[in-house]
Amino acid sequence: METAHSVVETGLDSDALVTIFGECTVDYEGRAESTLGPGDRHVMCKPDGTVLVHTDEGHQPVNWQPPGCTHEVSVDDALVLRSERSTPEEELLVRFRDVEHVAAFDVTDPEELSLSGTEEDLRERVLDDPELIEPGFTPLSTERETPAGAVDIYGEDANGRSVVVELKRRRVGPDAVGQLARYVEALERDLHDEAEVRGILVAPSVTDRARTLLAERGLEFVSLEP
Repeated sequence: METAHSVVETGLDSDALVTIFGECTVDYEGRAESTLGPGDRHVMCKPDGTVLVHTDEGHQPVNWQPPGCTHEVSVDDALVLRSERSTPEEELLVRFRDVEHVAAFDVTDPEELSLSGTEEDLRERVLDDPELIEPGFTPLSTERETPAGAVDIYGEDANGRSVVVELKRRRVGPDAVGQLARYVEALERDLHDEAEVRGILVAPSVTDRARTLLAERGLEFVSLEP
């Protein structure tokens, strides 16, 4: 345990990326309280003050501390990692009864993540060539606010009817259809009673259930990749 303590302490002092795997308990106090009993977990301490506690399931940590926290490590009958945040006051306490692996890495990563195929890419593609939606479609605004939320693209068709375009960069299901329907209904309430508002869902593909719901609600679908 003393060796593990030395590795973690040196790593924290040198702003290294520190990882610990072993049997531990996890206690959190702050805006709420939580406790995890003994179990095998992987804990990562990042140089920016982030702490992540992972189990063997899922991609999200079961507990964490955000960037800007301070950490200290000690040894009694266990290896104890304490992470504290001052505003708001939060404390994460991890006690390792058994450490199977510990390491500290001097990490250099100057590159920024470059995303492609985002909804923003899809929006720019439609704005650059509106006829990808349909001939005569004219975009009038983006992120138009409605009581149901912000519409991705608001415009008019060749006949002057209002059109709500909801963009999704991946295959979508019924939830996306429900979201589009809420936007259409909100705009129909905002505009005069006789206004006709069309709703078009734009995505690479939709599930069979989503396609059925689109037809039932009088909504439309255009297949388009970012």
